Order: sequence, then C-alpha cells, then structure tokens
Amino acid sequence: MAKDQTILFHSTIFGPIHSRRLGVSLGINLMPSDGKVCSFDCIYCEAGYNAQGPGKSGLPDRARVREELALRLREMHEAGDPLDVITFSGNGEPTLHPEFAGVIDDTLSLRDRFYPEAKVSVLSNSTRIFDPAVAGALKKVDNNILKLDSAIEPTMRLIDAPQQKDFTVERVVEALRQFEGQAVIQTMLLRGEHEGRKIDNTTPGEIAALVEAYRRIRPKEVMLYSLDRSTPEERLRKVEREEIARIAAEVEKAGVKVTYY
Repeated sequence: MAKDQTILFHSTIFGPIHSRRLGVSLGINLMPSDGKVCSFDCIYCEAGYNAQGPGKSGLPDRARVREELALRLREMHEAGDPLDVITFSGNGEPTLHPEFAGVIDDTLSLRDRFYPEAKVSVLSNSTRIFDPAVAGALKKVDNNILKLDSAIEPTMRLIDAPQQKDFTVERVVEALRQFEGQAVIQTMLLRGEHEGRKIDNTTPGEIAALVEAYRRIRPKEVMLYSLDRSTPEERLRKVEREEIARIAAEVEKAGVKVTYY
C-alpha cells in the first residue's frame, strides 16, 4: 500500500538540524524547493515518490547556492553557532545538478573560510558515480556517503527502483571500487511488502551478498541503519537496533569497519 508522502525541503539552504549520523548539520538542497527529482524512486524515501513531480521552481544555479550558503555561514559564525557538517541532501539526488562539481568547490572554499573544522558530506544514491566529473567532486569531500541497499539485483530493484535501465548491482559495485578507502557505504535495512512482493534485505543470503560487495569495494566504513521516519510504502517495518548490531558483527568479521543506528 502506498500513500502520498511529500516531506520536502522548501529552501536551498536548510537547518542546521541534528543528524543522528552526522551531528549538527547545515543542509544543502540542490533540487527544486517544490518537488522531487531523483534517479531512484525508493519505497522508503521520506520525500515521497517521484510521481509527485519536479514542481515549478527549477534547480538553484551555482551562483545562488554560493550566495545563500555564504550568507548562512556568515550569520552562524557571527552568532557563535556550532557546526559539525555541511550536508548535501534534500529533495532528490544532489549529483544530478548540472553544476554539482562547481558547487562542491564553492562549498569547500566557504567551509574553509567560516568553519574550517566542519566536514562536507554528500548523501548520494551512487547512480552518477560513472560520470568522471561527479566522481572527482565526490573524492574531494570529507564524507562521501554512497548507497548500496542490496547486492542482489531483484531486491535492489524492488527497494530502490532505479530509473536507469543500465544501472545494475554488478556495475555499481565495480564503479564504487574507485573510491577505495574513501567512501562510506550506506545500507538501509528493512522488511515488509511492496506491490504484493515480500522485501527483506536482512536474510542470510542478502547479508552474505552485501559482505562480499563490501569486500570488493573496500570502503572507509559501512553505515547500517533502518527506518526512522514515515515512508511512502506503508507496509515496511523497521529492523531493530539489536538485530542491526548482530548484522554489523557479521560484516566486521570480514574486516570492514561498521557503524550502525
């Protein structure tokens, strides 16, 4: 069962908010402020399904992002507000922005000017890492957080619904290897049902496939988590922390660093 779910960020710069994973985070939304644009259509996305449309505001251009970020960072700095991280997130996939690489350069420069101790993080679904310009930009940031929800093709397609026909588990795992030692691989663990099909990426077979993929990718860290907010598909269930801890222990046996939430 699906429901309307449109928890959107209605500005380019938002927050700061407290992230359970990253700390005090100032967000950057490179997508429209009144719609969603994404190369996945995940059944668990808090921003809802892509069917809601991209809205009418369009994407903020590089100059606007730079100006608004500079203003907000200056305000926070002058007020003595703390900041742990500047995070690219929002209403869709940030790396779809045509000026993504330039925006990253601007953000790093502004970070160094106002909050040199803060990290720059990008939450990405990994669909654009085949573009050298995008990959190069991701290699510059402190927290290059890339998604891999399943290493089994049918499960990945059911959970993430990639919009590109040529996006496959094998292709993305191979591409993720270019970030060896630099990427954080983020995996959403969940159970439930979608369009009459059972979903569970915590089975022994699923975890074994993920462990093998992590071994190939050799990430800096794997981040395991589960549902924390309402989802557009109502028949999804959270995996409790105690079980995630057991899964994390299995991953650690393969020599991979793990954090979980």
